[in-house]
Amino acid sequence: MLTVLIDYDSGNLHSAEKAFQRMARETGAGEVIVSSRPEDVARADRIVLPGDGAFPACRAALLQDHAALYAALVEAVETRARPFLGICVGMQLMARRGHEYAATEGLNWVDGEVRAIAPSDPALKVPHMGWNDLVVDRPHPVLAGIETGEHAYFVHSYQMEMDDPAQRLAHCDYGGPITAIVGQDNRIGTQFHPEKSQAAGLRLIANFLRWAP
Repeated sequence: MLTVLIDYDSGNLHSAEKAFQRMARETGAGEVIVSSRPEDVARADRIVLPGDGAFPACRAALLQDHAALYAALVEAVETRARPFLGICVGMQLMARRGHEYAATEGLNWVDGEVRAIAPSDPALKVPHMGWNDLVVDRPHPVLAGIETGEHAYFVHSYQMEMDDPAQRLAHCDYGGPITAIVGQDNRIGTQFHPEKSQAAGLRLIANFLRWAP
């Protein structure tokens, strides 16, 4: 069993790698590697796409600068239905479109668009940074054992606004609902960083490593 964290020069993968390797050892889920090699993505049993920075820059890094890696990702996820987890901007890229700086096409894997956070309370600052309580909207195998009220660690200025509410699995409140977890078929994404979210984040990682959609 092989889980690949995709390295496309869009984020520091060290903490994510350590968290996934720890939970792979604890669950007996096989090997976890960080790789930018298309052949590793092609042979992966599970794929993780992290992301830090702006939506257009991350998209360009994946689709243009690493075109062969992107092609391997699409083939694995869309054609062979490998379980996929997007983290932070990696989740946002799952959307139909992003609106950071300019309208930018996403992977179109979930039915939503990424727009700037606009809290109803002007005292709330953007970016949304730090710990917030999760509200679980829908059950999902990757959320097994994670309940409303558990904490997750967020760092973001844009959020995914869902056109299909059934694809929002969890949210948090920050002057209005903020999408926290999305899911569709063999694809799931978290706006927060599970590798930095202590017990709830590690549980989600462990669940993903066991997930067989």
